[in-house]
Formats: sequence, structure tokens, C-alpha cells
Amino acid sequence: MVIAKKYLQRQSRIIKYALAGLGLLISACPSTEAQQIDISGIHVKGHPRLLTDENTGRETLNALIKKEDWAGRIFKQIQTDADAYVARYQTDSTWMVSRLQMYWKQHYTDVFIKNGIYAYATGHAPVPTVRFTGTRDVATQYMRPKLEDIKPYMDEDGKLYLQNGTVPGKPWEWVEQSKTGRIIESINIEIIEKARNAAMLYWFTGDEKYAAFAYSVMNTYITGMGYRVEPVDLNHGHDQTLVGLSAFEVIHEDVLEPLTAGYDFLFPYIQKHHPEKLPVFAATFKRWADIIIKNGVPFNNWDLIEAKFVADIAIVLENDSQYADKQGCQYYLDQILNKTYTRQWSLTTLLKGYDPETAIWGECPGYSENVIADFTGFANLFDRTLHTDLVKQIPVLPKAVLAYAQYLYPNGYIVGFGDTHYGKLRTDAISDLIRNARMNNKAGQEAIYSRMLKTINALGQKDGPGTATRQAGFNALFGTPPITLSDTVKQGATGDYLTAAFWSPNVSWMVQRNGLDIKKGLMISQAGSSGNHMHANGIAMELYGRGIVLAPEGGIGGSYFQTDYAEYYSQFPAHNTVVVDGISSYPVMKSNHPLKLNACYPLSAQKAGYFKGVTFSDVYFLEPETNADQNRLMSIIRTSDSTGYYVDIFRSKRKDGKDKSHDYIYHNLGQQVSISDSNNKLLDIRPTEKLTFANTELVGYDYFYDKKSIRTEHDFKARFCLSIPGNEAIFMNMWMKGYPRREIFSVKAPPSKAWGKNEMIPDSIANMPLPTVVVRQQGEAWSKPFAAIYEPSGAANNGTAIKNIRSFGSEPGFTGLIVSNKSGRNDYLFANAETKNITFEDMRFSGLYGVISISGSQLDYLFLGRGLRIAKNGYGLTSLHPASAALWFEQSRLHFTAGHPVKLYLPEEVLAVRHTIKLNNRTIKGELVNQKGKRQWCFDMPASPDAEIILN
Repeated sequence: MVIAKKYLQRQSRIIKYALAGLGLLISACPSTEAQQIDISGIHVKGHPRLLTDENTGRETLNALIKKEDWAGRIFKQIQTDADAYVARYQTDSTWMVSRLQMYWKQHYTDVFIKNGIYAYATGHAPVPTVRFTGTRDVATQYMRPKLEDIKPYMDEDGKLYLQNGTVPGKPWEWVEQSKTGRIIESINIEIIEKARNAAMLYWFTGDEKYAAFAYSVMNTYITGMGYRVEPVDLNHGHDQTLVGLSAFEVIHEDVLEPLTAGYDFLFPYIQKHHPEKLPVFAATFKRWADIIIKNGVPFNNWDLIEAKFVADIAIVLENDSQYADKQGCQYYLDQILNKTYTRQWSLTTLLKGYDPETAIWGECPGYSENVIADFTGFANLFDRTLHTDLVKQIPVLPKAVLAYAQYLYPNGYIVGFGDTHYGKLRTDAISDLIRNARMNNKAGQEAIYSRMLKTINALGQKDGPGTATRQAGFNALFGTPPITLSDTVKQGATGDYLTAAFWSPNVSWMVQRNGLDIKKGLMISQAGSSGNHMHANGIAMELYGRGIVLAPEGGIGGSYFQTDYAEYYSQFPAHNTVVVDGISSYPVMKSNHPLKLNACYPLSAQKAGYFKGVTFSDVYFLEPETNADQNRLMSIIRTSDSTGYYVDIFRSKRKDGKDKSHDYIYHNLGQQVSISDSNNKLLDIRPTEKLTFANTELVGYDYFYDKKSIRTEHDFKARFCLSIPGNEAIFMNMWMKGYPRREIFSVKAPPSKAWGKNEMIPDSIANMPLPTVVVRQQGEAWSKPFAAIYEPSGAANNGTAIKNIRSFGSEPGFTGLIVSNKSGRNDYLFANAETKNITFEDMRFSGLYGVISISGSQLDYLFLGRGLRIAKNGYGLTSLHPASAALWFEQSRLHFTAGHPVKLYLPEEVLAVRHTIKLNNRTIKGELVNQKGKRQWCFDMPASPDAEIILN
């Protein structure tokens, strides 16, 4: 009791100072900018309440164990494991406790850190205190030992006894704490999980042998943590704003999850046998929550992770009225739901991270899908433990769950920009909304998300974040078992959730899709650098083909704290982009270098009523290092149900005209690349020492090796070959228009680190270097843009549907390409840096982008992309203002669509007698006009979705 009294006095002083600081934050950041979530009806009683209910929880768990084999297996394994440790505890009560990572001898209270590394500790508590972790980065040369191999009371002059994994034989050594990565956290979390499991068994069986074991561990840990204070950054820098009690980052206070759950299960035992410890434990939890609220990052996924930790603490605390300071369950819930501080925003303020139009979260996909799962998991927690429907009070969540399906490629994997790994879409957010609907009697909501879940599951998705088996196994018993969907709800189509074009400005992300078949579908993902966990990548792209992302993103390298991330993976050379003067770069992670969307077709998120033969986008980027204009026009052109190609026209120039060079970088998955001229003769590329930091270029260029090059002003081809055992070979066929003062490089680049383990492709393929083509244009690359065609193909029929490609037109700023297909169809592509009149043969064009497709002498279609005019063979479309429109033949029937009113021109002979046509049951009168000696009918056409034109 004396120790407890001194402890509480110490905590009172600590909390007083902490809250004094928080008071300043409160006055500086009043929470008046967002709606308030009503928690007035929340009143807690009884334990446990975090993972289950004290009244019906045992019956629910018992029924689950008996009904579901998977639950029975998990429970049996937990009990078998716990029985072994409890039996050992009964003969040696110190065995497990002594393996906790504590300051067993020194009882340090004050920890000091520097540069993300443990420095030292001082102070002395009356009891052993919890040892702080070694480094912010998880990387270490030492191996994390099994529990049975940990030295009891390990604290030899502050060192740890560990195996050196980098030395033959893996010898055991006494190691400075600063070299141990996060091994300390890992050990303590595992031991606390063992205690939590035993506490659960005590609650379930009533047998106090489990409680005695669990209490011995939790009491030692929580009491020891109670004397620890917030670590101090000796640099007085950014780390001070991130640090927690047990970890360098408050988002890694992972021990709190099993600790709060274990305390909740154990509460009746503590109340019965050790009631004097309840205020001690509560004070520790509350101070821990205060530090989490005080530190961290407010505008991204950190905020939610921190909020979840604080929520776990709040739910196991008693009502405000039971504490002298009136700070209990309701107080801490209000802190995270409604109060906004400098480094911890309220939940409603944080929701501003969702774009109001697209409902896409302002981070890269890998983090965004975790955030939506955290939000819905939060709602599920409130449903389950506090019987409060947060979804009803946060209406953006249902919209956001529908929107995040837009991350998907046709094969069901998410796009990879920023700090993202390619993987199947997490579907637990969808499941959470189904659970929410069932708990709150919302039949309509349940039907919507049941249909979505069935549709996404058909692509082979996963439910959950793939966390450690022991965590997923235990948690599966409480609150989030697999969802059983109603048979009355039918699977939808992927096109219900994925659209041909999608643009979300808050993350500068543009998607084009043409077809959703896994093998035949085509897709482009482009990204700038706006939002969190973004890279310095200019206008980056990914290309999909034959069921795989063939032109991948680079990923995150070893980790955020490793050199390869800083020098290469987060920088321009790791991306499919253009580097100006070899030096393009800017700050990564929380980046504010967005793209501007000039035009796209179809409209973003448009599901119907557009011409399906062509999609395109035109984006602009201001490259800040050289103050350069960059523009990338990309398009997908479908040539049949199973074939198609990509168009990429990248323009780049410095505003001051002092251009040295512009480097177009393209990485493609594969074992090899061959580079040839337009006649398929291999180019005589030779070793080079160019593309290097030694030439005052980015250090990321030094990651390229086996570099070869050739100077040529002619068009060239590159053919990438990918062979996956047991599968047909896949090719990416690249063609690029030549210009004077151009040099072509073939290099090997580091493997993409965006691949998950055996995700989409085997690890053996993912770990190979990426064959890469770099095209250097001396001087500016605006009037001499990088104009490329990419066609993914298989090995059959010589592997490509394109016969040849050539260019036309010499006007400055204009790019004209003719793509001749083996089917006999010719596509004429018109791309302008600015709107101007272009004439080629009998074709007319004025605008940003246009395509004229001809089979033999017959017109297939006219496509006008944000233009004023396009014409061929007496057919034409014109507009007074930039518009997107199309005219095409489909089974000999003429179809039309336009986003704005346009004039339609038809050859005189098309209309036999009448001078009227019908569109959408509306009769439109034509006027006979003379265009350069040819008579045509001219019609004033309204804006219209895809519709057949009825002639005569």
C-alpha cells in the first residue's frame, strides 16, 4: 500500500504536467471545425467489455467453439499452450516473468534517445521498470530469441544476450541495447499475449490458476511501466513528437492491445485479490493515453492507430464519475472522437482526409486500405462494446468503402504507387459494414455491401491485414468471425465498382481501364506526389497486361529508414517517369507536388454512355527542382476484344530554356530486353559509364548497372520477355519515335520491392532485376517529346497484333502516329501540345488528342478528345469549344456520343432522300454544305450518351 500511495502521488504530478501541456494545445486548437459525435448515452459496467460481454460472452464463445471447427482448434491450441505455462508457473513462478524485458537491476525511469536510437537511461524506481526498445527501425543483425532461450532477468550492464545472425554459427553475444532493433518490444508483446490468453481462460473457466499466472506477468509489467516517463529526444527534434512509452512511435504501442484485453479479462480477479492495484493500473493506462494523444502525426493513418489504442484504454477504464479527476471511459472517448489537438485530431476532423467527391483517402493505396479498415473496425468496436452506431454519424464511410474498389487491377490486385505493396484488396471494411448493418437493422446497407463482398471475393480477395497468426487466431474468437452472406443477395459485376476512368485529385491519381477480363483487360495507373507516403516520381505510371502489372512501381525498398529507400526507391529513377537534367527530386512521404488533370475520357467514374474504343488522359506537372513543365498524355486503344495497346506521349521542358537533357525511364518485368530498329535489326548498343552520380546526376542512377547505350535519331523498338514457369511467355512490345540528339540506354535496375510475398508473381521472378530502357533527349523534350506505343502480348501469332508503327507530321509541338494492325486496320493518332489545325492526307484535326481508325477504305470511328475538329472520308465532328465526342460504326450501324453540343458532318450519299436523322427518338434536321468541293450534311447535335443514329 505504501508503494501504491507513492506511485499514485508520482502519477498525479506527471499527469498534472502532461495536462498542462495539453491545455495549451487545447486552447490553440479548439475542436469547433467538425461535427460532434454524441457519446452521452455511453455508460460502462462490468468486465470484460473490450472483446466480449460479461453476461453472454461465455455462452457465445462456447457455442462458437462447438459449432465451428476452426474456432475449436484455435481455442484448444490456446488452452494447451496456456496449460503448459501455468504448470511451469506453479513450480517456478518467476520463469515467465523473468523473461520480460525490464530494467531489472537499475530500475531506470527516464529514457533518452537520439537519431531514432536508444541512448541511455537514468533515474531509479522502487520496482523494476519496463525496458525501452532499441531503435526506431526494425532492422538488426541480431536474432529475436525464443522464450525458452531468453536469459532470466536479462540485464547485464544494460546489454542483451542475443544471437548474431550475420556471423557463421550464429554465436550468442552480449549486445548494446541500441543495436537490437525492436526485439525488446517483440519479446514483451509475446509474453503479454501469453498472459492475456491465460486471463481469458480464467474468465471462461473460472479457474484462478490461469489468473494467478496472468497477474504475475501483468502486474510486473504495468507497475513497472507506471514509473517510466516519456522518453526524451536529446536532439529536441521530430522524434520527440512521435515517441511513446514502449516504442519510438506511438503507433507501435502494440503491447496495449493484449495488455488492455488481458486486464479486462483479469479485472474480477484483481478486484477480489489485489484491489489496491486497480488505481495503480488505471493511472498507468491513463498516462499512457495522454502521451499517445500528445504525440504522433494527426493527418494520416497514425491518427487512427493512436485513436484505437486510446479507445482500448477508454473501454477498459471505469466511468468518469468513478475517478477523482473525472477522467475515465467517457473522457478518453471524447478526446479521440471530438477533441482536436496539434498531433491528435478528432475522428470527425480526420475524416477530412477523404476527398469529398471521390471518397478516396489522402494516402497511397497500401495505407488507404488500412485506414478504411481502421475506421470501420472502430465503428465495429463501438457497435460491439458500447452499442453505439458510429456509421450513422459518419456518413462518408459507406461511400469510401465503395470507392476503394477503384484501386483494383482486373486481376484483383491493388495499384502500387507510393509506399504500397501489390496485394489483394482487404475486404474487412466491407465485412464491417455488413456487421454494422446487422447490428443496427439496416437491411438496405447489408444488401449493398453483401453484393460488393461477393463481387470482390470472386477475384480472390482476402479478409484482414495478414497479421501474425497468433493475433489473428485469438481475435477471431471475439467479435470478428468470418461473415456468412445471405443467399438472397447475388454477386454483382466488377464494372459496378471499377470504371473506365477515375481521377482523385487529393492523391493525384489517374486510372484508365479498357476491359475488365483478367487476361484481356488493359489498365494504366498514373500518380503524382500529393498526400502521404508518396514518392518523388513526377508523373509516374504503371502498365497492366496479360494478367500482370508488367510496368511496376518500385515499392519501398528495405524500409523507410534504409539507404536504398532514400536514394533509389522513393526517387525518380525507380519510377516510370521523366527526369530533368538528371536531378529531378523533391521531399517524399508527406508530399505536396500534385498533378493537374487537363482532360480525360470518359469522365471520371462514368459507368455508361461513352465510346469504349478509346480512353485517354492528359496531366500536367511542375517539376520543382528545375522549374520544368511536364505533360503526359496517355491512352488505351482497343483493337479487338482480346488486343489493344497503350499510347504514351511525354513532353518536358524547363521554363528558363536552359535544358541539358531529359531522361525517359521505363522499367518492365522480365528476364531480358532486346532493342532493335524499325526493321527489327538489333541495335549495336555498347557499355557506357553514363547515368551516374559522378556526372552530377541523382545518386539513384548509381543503382543502374550493366549499362549499354547507342546514339540514334531513328525510331526504335524494345521487346521485354517474361517467362514464368508453367505459363505462356509474356511480352511487352515497345516502340518509340526517334528525334535528333537522342541516346538509348539498356540497363538493369534493382528489383521492384512493391511485390508481396508470392503475390501475383513468384518470388523468384519478383526478386530479379528489372530490365529498363532509358531514353535521353539532349536539350528540351517538348517539341521533341517521348512518343511511345506499348503492346502487351502472348507468344501466339508472333506475339503482337500490331504490324508496324510510323510517324507523320512535322509541325512543332505535334505528334502524329500511324499504328497499322495485322487485321488491316490503321489507327491515325493526333496529339498536340496546344490546339492547332493539323492536316494529313484527307484528314483534319484540331484539338488535344484525336484518333481516326480506318479498315481498308472504310471508316471505323472518329474520336475527338478535348478538341475542336476531326474529319475523314466526309465524316466529321466540330465544336466551338473544346469537347470530347465520337462517331463510330458498330455492326454497320452508326453511333454517336458527345459531352457537349457539336456539329456532325456526314457524306451527302449517306442520306438517300431525307435530310433528317434521329437520335434518342429526336428528329434532327440537316443542312447541305460544301466543304472543299465536297457536299456534306451538317447536323447540330446535342450532348448525348452513346446512342445509335437512325439514318433516313
